[in-house]
Amino acid sequence: MASRSLSRLALAATGVLLTTLLGGTAAAQPADTPVFWRVPATAAQAQALVAAGFDVEEGGAGTIDVVGGQAVAGKLRALGYRPSFFDTVYKDVPARTDSLAADTFYGGYRTVTAHENHLAAVAAAHPDLATKYTIGQSWKKTKGQGGHDVQAICLTKKQAGDCTLSTSSPKPKFFLMAQIHARELSTGELAWRWIDYLADGYATDATAKSILDTTEVWVVPIANPDGVDIVASGGNSPKLQRKNADNSRGGCSGTNIGVDLNRNSTFKWGADSSSPCAETYQGVSAGSEPETQALEKLARAIFPDQRGPGNDDPAPSTAQGTMITLHSYGNDIIIPWGFTQATSPNDAQYRRLGAKYAASNGYLVGTNEETVGYDTSGTTDDFTYGELGVASVTFEVGASSGSCGGFLPKYTCVDSTFWPKNKGALVTAAKAAAAPYRQ
Repeated sequence: MASRSLSRLALAATGVLLTTLLGGTAAAQPADTPVFWRVPATAAQAQALVAAGFDVEEGGAGTIDVVGGQAVAGKLRALGYRPSFFDTVYKDVPARTDSLAADTFYGGYRTVTAHENHLAAVAAAHPDLATKYTIGQSWKKTKGQGGHDVQAICLTKKQAGDCTLSTSSPKPKFFLMAQIHARELSTGELAWRWIDYLADGYATDATAKSILDTTEVWVVPIANPDGVDIVASGGNSPKLQRKNADNSRGGCSGTNIGVDLNRNSTFKWGADSSSPCAETYQGVSAGSEPETQALEKLARAIFPDQRGPGNDDPAPSTAQGTMITLHSYGNDIIIPWGFTQATSPNDAQYRRLGAKYAASNGYLVGTNEETVGYDTSGTTDDFTYGELGVASVTFEVGASSGSCGGFLPKYTCVDSTFWPKNKGALVTAAKAAAAPYRQ
């Protein structure tokens, strides 16, 4: 009885704290308002909580963050963990009332339609630099339920053979992918700014000109459009949809539906969750989702296979191509492998390249074990490196807490913090595309 009373008191005290931190009344802030709970846990415990369906994110040393309301905290306590409030999920953002309000949400983040219109506008304004591609369809579109095309843009100063979906085109390639996890809002905005920096800057910026004169830059700004639609439907309280919109397995509701597209790739698939409602649900089979198929088809169309089939086969020093997949949060540069704690056969080269990226953004360079603290299977960067030998990494953009932290940072943080920090790293990736393993 004493322990139950203490638990109730702890939950009540947490509710008062959340009310204060979230800036509302007790009636206005329901008990299931999601927050970040900081939980002391080993790597094995973190993996077990992921497998059990908890929404586990990177924490500090010896800790993880778990997303959820007081019910989630209660479940953690029942399992013997000691969660404590760490940070809010929703930051204080103003509603837009200007001409962009219809195409934005949560203070300025762009909708999928706005991204589609942006790619079309860039291609129309810069026909000598930009080519827009439809690379596949979202799950909802394949089912006739609305949805979107999955779109990419190729940027280069066009010469014969450029941007032609060819593995033998003359220029090396840098591939940037964003918002495969729909709720990671800053990543699509960084892709938007990268596109504009190159296309609009070609005429006046020597660095942008140098990149497009020598390199093909491929960008998929919204890899999970159906998921982003769900997130945006919450307006200034975005829905925390991580996965796509595939609800074919049934039994899940709200933002629990879908497949985690960053656990669905065909390389080393199958070691994450098989529970359809889990945030890391890997799907019924490797590459089962149309969005995954589109991304892999594009990668295979533009990059030759440059690495042997074995886990220990290194990409040769002559291999070309760089890839960055943007995620949030953690201020990390995560290098392969994700599926195992063993380092990749190009580990030394990755750490040198990662250090060059980190010279711009200051992020921590390391493997999953050294950064987020748990293994991941079926990821996009393991695929592009493991199958094709492309020098591929994950950027975890933003801090774990504060107004510029978490999944839903204030929109102003994109221009005040994330873009200034990461612009130079993206430039480095583009310049390294010709010889990433010889940096």
